[in-house]
Amino acid sequence: MRPSADPADPADPADPADPADPDQHDKQLAGATAPESATLHHALAGTGGLDTLLRDLTDRAVLAVEGAEACSITVRRDGRLLTVAGTSGLPSGLDQRQYENGDGPCVRAADSDAEQHAPDLSQEDRWPTYAAYALSRGVRTVLAVPLAVDGETDAALNLYATTEGAFRGSRTVARAFAANASDAINAALRIERERASAGDVRTALLSRSVIDQAIGILMAQEHCTAQTALDTLRRVSQDANIKLRDLCGDLVARTTDGASDGAPGRASQRR
Repeated sequence: MRPSADPADPADPADPADPADPDQHDKQLAGATAPESATLHHALAGTGGLDTLLRDLTDRAVLAVEGAEACSITVRRDGRLLTVAGTSGLPSGLDQRQYENGDGPCVRAADSDAEQHAPDLSQEDRWPTYAAYALSRGVRTVLAVPLAVDGETDAALNLYATTEGAFRGSRTVARAFAANASDAINAALRIERERASAGDVRTALLSRSVIDQAIGILMAQEHCTAQTALDTLRRVSQDANIKLRDLCGDLVARTTDGASDGAPGRASQRR
């Protein structure tokens, strides 16, 4: 069985979706890309997070790529390949068996950054062990397309079908979908990083606020300068092995709770 051609070669004769006419190929590719790109970016705008987006992408891939009956996304994290999302119709263990064997269309697409197409697993000789397992699960055809995901060394979009040759007419669409999926995932990753950074900033601002309140309380109680109050808080924090933020929060809470009876704060008691 002839291995699938490099996805960069639009004239692969094994794929009727890749016409010999370059102009016709460009029209097909543009037609597959433009509306799907808009759809994916719309999904990104309404997503509840990266995990939700990934699951949505697998569902959309099954709808977008003719012949696809199930889809998963493979990503390498901490040196291990993992399935980070999959459709409900994905047979159990289909990806995991490849990871355990260290080879298969999804593994090879992720590792080599080259598209892998097995139009008939009953005739497949590249991954005989995996092919036998997939056939036992009712899968006849596999198409694995690399994903260009920022910060991830290996990733692939994996499409499955129960009929022989299911993707011969839709590989161009699958490639276009994978390209747009990569863009959507990368945009989601950037949003996640920005949210994380914003969270760090909010935490820092909250910490600064409670420390400033504690300094003000100590200045009023001890009739000292802001610097002296801060030095006192730091010394108590070190002596008691308590984070400065937690110590100040405790002082503010104690002062607020004990305002009616004049209960002193912990920092004041420990000076």
